[in-house]
Amino acid sequence: MIFTPGAVAGSFLIEVEPISDERGFFARAWCEDDFRAKGVDVRCLQVNVSYNRLRGTIRGLHWQVAPFDETKLVRCTAGSVLDVLVDVRPGSPTYLRWQGVTLSATRRNMLFLPAGCAHGYQALEDGSEVSYQVSHRYVSGAERGLRWDDPAIGIEWPITDQVIVSAKDREWPLLGPEGLPAEPRRPTGGRA
Repeated sequence: MIFTPGAVAGSFLIEVEPISDERGFFARAWCEDDFRAKGVDVRCLQVNVSYNRLRGTIRGLHWQVAPFDETKLVRCTAGSVLDVLVDVRPGSPTYLRWQGVTLSATRRNMLFLPAGCAHGYQALEDGSEVSYQVSHRYVSGAERGLRWDDPAIGIEWPITDQVIVSAKDREWPLLGPEGLPAEPRRPTGGRA
C-alpha cells in the first residue's frame, strides 16, 4: 500500500498496489503492520456501508467526541464519491481546514481520517456505495456535526444542481465567530 499524507494533519490517501496476472489482480487493502508504521490507530470495531441511489447525495459532516472519537478508513466500493474531512481539533495546525478526495471503485483508493475530523461525502454517480472501518461504535450522545454548506468552511462540492441532504444534516449548526461551540446543538433523529 502507498500512503500519501493528506492536507489535514494525520490524514492519508492510500493507494493499493495490485499484483496482476491473467486472472485479474490481488492487493492488500489492510495490513496492521503498514498502518502501525504510519502511526495510525488500527482498531476496527465497526464497519459501515452506505448506499446512495442518486448522484448529488451528500452525507455528513459527522464526528464523535472523546472518549468515543473515531478514526475511519473509507473506501468507495461502487461508483465514486468526493470524500471530505474537516479538522475539528482546536489545537491542530490544520484546525477547520477541509480536504476533499475523489474515491472510486475503479481506482480502489482509500482515505484514512484521524480522530477529531468531521466526515462527509457527495455521491458523484448514481448507485455509489461507501464502506468504512471505524475505530469506535456509534454513540448517539457523542455525535456532532457541521452543516455541509457552512460558508465558514467553504467546501467546494462538485455537484450543485442536484443536492440531496437529509433533514438531520440540514439542521447541524453553522460555525460561530469563535469556531466550534463547546456543546453544539444536536438535531433529533438517528445516524444519517
